[in-house]
Amino acid sequence: MGYRTIGKQLGEKATTVGAIIRKWKKFKMTVNLYRSGAPCKISPRGASMIMRKVRDQPRTTRQDLVNVLKRAGTTVSKKTISNTLHRHGLKSSSARKFPLLKPAHVQARLKFANDHLDDPEEEWEKVMWSDETKIELFGLNSTRRVWRKKKDE
Repeated sequence: MGYRTIGKQLGEKATTVGAIIRKWKKFKMTVNLYRSGAPCKISPRGASMIMRKVRDQPRTTRQDLVNVLKRAGTTVSKKTISNTLHRHGLKSSSARKFPLLKPAHVQARLKFANDHLDDPEEEWEKVMWSDETKIELFGLNSTRRVWRKKKDE
């Protein structure tokens, strides 16, 4: 029997009957399987390419990653890139525009280290180590400031 004849007997269109028969020939079942959401636009291979690029160059922008995928043949948005990175455990943040330490600061620290490189251990015992700095750096108060008066030791 043809698709049209079967469709008239069942009260369905011929294209629906053809789709069901093709599905039976391919999967040996006719039930529609449920899935959560739309299929991923980025393949697992594309996702690993993105992760490798971000691991090698952490300052890569989302637009750079969009261009990389476009050259590979996949067109996606920046939001899709963000979702993929987040799914793989990376959070996006804006890159620093300048380094934390300026060259003058680095030179000053190197000069201080070189000046005190040959100091004996007795000199370092005179340095006061307070628990306040440990609390400030490692404790729950790491986000709080410690306010001090001028010339307060």
